[in-house]
Amino acid sequence: MTASVEDIRSNFPALERNMAGQPVAYFDGPGGTQVVKPVVDAMGDYLIHHNANTHWAYPTSAETDAALDAARSTVAALLNAGPDEIAFGANMTTLTFHLSRALGRRWNAGDEVVVTELDHHANIDPWRALEVERGVVIRMVHMIPESGRIDMDHLEQVIGSRTRLVAVGAASNALGTVSDVERVVRMAKSVGALTFVDGVHSTPHALPDFTALGCDFFACSAYKFYGPHVGVLAGKRDVIDATDFPRLEPAPSQSPERAETGTLNHEGIVGTAAAIEWLGSLSPGSGLRDKLQQTYASLHERGEVLLARLWSRLDAIPGVTLFGPKPGERRTPTVAFALEGHTSEKVSRMLGKQGVFVTHGDFYAQTVVRRLGYEQDGLVRAGCACYTTTDEVDRLVSGVASLAESRHLV
Repeated sequence: MTASVEDIRSNFPALERNMAGQPVAYFDGPGGTQVVKPVVDAMGDYLIHHNANTHWAYPTSAETDAALDAARSTVAALLNAGPDEIAFGANMTTLTFHLSRALGRRWNAGDEVVVTELDHHANIDPWRALEVERGVVIRMVHMIPESGRIDMDHLEQVIGSRTRLVAVGAASNALGTVSDVERVVRMAKSVGALTFVDGVHSTPHALPDFTALGCDFFACSAYKFYGPHVGVLAGKRDVIDATDFPRLEPAPSQSPERAETGTLNHEGIVGTAAAIEWLGSLSPGSGLRDKLQQTYASLHERGEVLLARLWSRLDAIPGVTLFGPKPGERRTPTVAFALEGHTSEKVSRMLGKQGVFVTHGDFYAQTVVRRLGYEQDGLVRAGCACYTTTDEVDRLVSGVASLAESRHLV
C-alpha cells in the first residue's frame, strides 16, 4: 500500500509554514512543487562530501562520476529508457532550444515542424526560432477551445511529406488536458518525421514510458516532481548520436553526454535521483520501476478524487468559469478557472493572504489563454499534488466563494 497523505506530508518541510493562522496550502505545483527533505539531504551531502568536476582520477571526481551515472540509471527507471539515453540540462526550455538548433543544422528552407496551440511556449518558440535561422516552416495545429484538446483532424491534415518533426505536449500545463500522444507519434512516424514530447506537466501525474511511446525525444523537469531545478532530455541513443549538437571539440561525442554542454548541476542531478527514489519508497515492490508504478497508480486515484471535489465545488460558485476536460476524462488534477469581476492576479493575491497559494496569468501557455479569450485578465490555476488534502481543497473553494460574494457587496 502506498504511504498515507499524512506520511507523505511529513517529508515536506515547506508544509510547516503558516499564514493567517493556518498551514499554507500549496496549489502552485504545476509551476513547481515543494521539495521533499531527502532531496535536500542528498544535495547537501554531495556538496559537502563529494563536490568536484568530472572525469579525473582523484576520489571526489570519481565519486561525482559515479553519482551522475547512478542518477542516469534512476531517471532511466522513471522514464523506462536506457541510462545512456538520459541527458541533463538547466531546464526543459534550455534543452529544447539546444536540441532545436542541433536538429535545425540539417534541415533546409521549406522543411516543416509541427507544433500545437495547446502547448507551453517552451515547446513552441524554440522551434519557431528556426524560421529565422533556417527558413523552416512552422505549422501550428489548432486547439479546440470548448474541450481544451488538440484538433486531431487538423493535425492529420498538417502532417505531410515535408514534416521533419512533430512537437507535442503530453499534458497541458494550463488546462490539465492529457493528449493522445501515442496517436501523434504514429502519425509522425507514418511520414518519417521525428517526434519530441514535452512531458513536463505529465510526468508528475502519469508514469512515463519512453520505450513504449516510441518518440525520439522526451523532456521533463525535476522541480515538477518534488526535486530541484534540473531539466531532463531522454533521447533515443542512435538519434542523439546522429544529431549535430553544438559542442566543444574535446567534449564527449557519444550519447548521452553528446547532448550536454559544460559543467552540469551535479548536486541538482543527485537531488533529481533522490526525488525519484523517494517516490519509489512510498510503495512496496521488487524494483524501482515496479515501486514507481504502484506509487503513480495510487496517487492517480487520489488525484481523481481531489479533482472531482475541486471541480464540482468551484463549478457551483456563481461567476466561476472552468476550462479544460471535465473530471473522468483524460486529464491531470490541475484546474484552470476565471472569476467574473476579478483578474486572475487579484484572485491569486487575495487567496495568498489566506495561505492558499495558486498561480495566475498564462503560465507560458500564452496561446491557450489567448484562444480562450482571457489574454488580459489571465486564468487562475490550482494543481493538486501528492501532499494535497481535501481540507486544502475546501479552503481554496471557500476563498473563491468569498471573493465571488464580494462582487455583490457595496
